[in-house]
This record gives sequence, C-alpha cells and structure tokens, in this order.
Amino acid sequence: MDIAEAARRAGVSLKRARHYRAIGLLPERKSYGERDVHSLCFIRRARALGFHVGETRALLDLWQDRDRPAGEVQKLAQRHAKQIRTRIAVLQAMLLALRQLTEGCRTGDRPHCPILEEAGCGSDPQRQSSMTKQSGRL
Repeated sequence: MDIAEAARRAGVSLKRARHYRAIGLLPERKSYGERDVHSLCFIRRARALGFHVGETRALLDLWQDRDRPAGEVQKLAQRHAKQIRTRIAVLQAMLLALRQLTEGCRTGDRPHCPILEEAGCGSDPQRQSSMTKQSGRL
C-alpha cells in the first residue's frame, strides 16, 4: 500500500505521515505494510500521550526490539510522567494567579484592573525600581 493508505488505516493525516517519514520515524518506502501501519498507530499514540519526537523515536525503537529490557521503557515513561506533573504544577500556579487577579478585578466601571496592572509589570518591584532610577527620583 502507499503512504496515503497506510496513514488512513493508522488514523493519521497524510501530511503527518509524510512528516514522520521526513524526520525518520517512518522509513522511506515505495510500499508500506501492516507493520508500518502499526508503527504509525504507535507513533500517533505516543504523540497523543505528549512524548516529544526524540522520546517517541526511543519508544518506537524499544517497541520494535522484542528483546528490549522493560525497565528502559518504564524509566522513559516515568521521566515523562514527572515532566507532565511539573507542567501541571506550573499551570495550576498560573490558574491560581489568574483567579486571584480576576477576583480583584470585580470593580465594575472603575478603571483600576489588577489583571492589566500585573500584565504591565505594575507590581514588579524590579521594574518599579529601574523606573524610579531612570526618572532620577532615587
């Protein structure tokens, strides 16, 4: 089958399958078989789980090696899970900051808005200090 058919059967776009081929995740071939369809499915799932290209390549290599040590796969997955937990913590901190800012912005028609003040470095002491120095007030 051609790459378009392999992509269709794997549930990926032709553009994405060609991209995977261009970056070496999928081999260059004139004709693709079931194993390639399974590889495309594997790549699609790994990417959906958030693995970056290098991790996906490592997982794909391990998946294709039937004598692989399972510990390597587990280490890679655990490292990825740790990265996800770190991103979640950062996103939760951002959400908390936004929640606090939006609660402070419930002032109706008043011009003061903590969201805009924060976005404009209004509460950044380092910025205020440098602005004070520039204006000659220090």
